[in-house]
Amino acid sequence: MTPTLSIRPATRADIPAVLGFIRELADYEKLSHLVVATEASLERELFGPGSPAEVLLGEAAGEPVAFAVVFHNFSTFLGRKGMYLEDLYVKQSRRRQGYGRALLLHIARLALERGCGRFEWSVLDWNAPAIRFYEKLGASILHEWKLVRVTGPALARLAEMG
Repeated sequence: MTPTLSIRPATRADIPAVLGFIRELADYEKLSHLVVATEASLERELFGPGSPAEVLLGEAAGEPVAFAVVFHNFSTFLGRKGMYLEDLYVKQSRRRQGYGRALLLHIARLALERGCGRFEWSVLDWNAPAIRFYEKLGASILHEWKLVRVTGPALARLAEMG
């Protein structure tokens, strides 16, 4: 029998677990080389004054087995805020037990309770199991959109352009 998932907001005491989830997710996505987050940066950015993001922890039998990071965005077309899922990760040994689904449903309920017009996230194009999972839940994969990102030195150069 699969233990029930308990979902709660993460606290400062959970920072080591959150960083562990981030590293596991990056490893799964073959992006470990991009992780520069530290416990100090997570404490400052996720738990400091005015933090724009929220971390949710999923626990089974008192053990952290999943996490999600969400924040509000805004749709000009809808004229309403939305909920954006930055990351969702379930420990590999705990997959296919309904924990990812439970977290997504929890976040969808949060979005509705907060008056959000939509709930959205990105998925890597090679992650076929995740894409099938999301589509089964009724999500639409927007193939016509491309994610655009400027970071690091490119961000600094862009900001300095006159």
